[in-house]
Amino acid sequence: MGTGAQFVTIAAVLLGALTTHVTNSLMERRRMKYQLMTRWDDKKLDAYDGYVDRVRACIFLAVQLYETTEGLREREQTDAEILAEMKEAGRLRGRAFERVMLLGGDDVIEAAHDLSSASVKIDWQANGKVTGTLEEWRDLHRAVFRSINAFHEAARADLGVSGNVTGEQHPHRDLLLPPPRTDA
Repeated sequence: MGTGAQFVTIAAVLLGALTTHVTNSLMERRRMKYQLMTRWDDKKLDAYDGYVDRVRACIFLAVQLYETTEGLREREQTDAEILAEMKEAGRLRGRAFERVMLLGGDDVIEAAHDLSSASVKIDWQANGKVTGTLEEWRDLHRAVFRSINAFHEAARADLGVSGNVTGEQHPHRDLLLPPPRTDA
């Protein structure tokens, strides 16, 4: 084998090694990027789920306080106990909101702000900071559940989940309400 043939063989081996190295580097970079993206998506999903869960917990406590105050439900706890639970639930809701602020996309953050605004209005009426009628109370609930749906839509888009929570394939739903009371 001549010297020229040996140089060609060595060049081919070096070219093959270089191409293998570049290909492996690119594939490893792509794999790491995918893992990082997936990891952040998992964190986002936890943050979004946690936030809605905390909002719902606050709403549940506000409903409990409002209904006992208005005589719509029998009292199981004192107002002070419910208010203490509401305060702690509000603190946890705030922490969950901060996680959304750290991880969420722009549309999710805006939807979270709207949801936060709608949910604290329920707290305010329940604990007497603002007054209102039962119909206004129900309107606040309709608004907060619309905001929850908007948050879900924004979160789904941010996570790349196909489909909708609202729209043509999903009929409009209203609050589930008990029948009117008949006072004897």
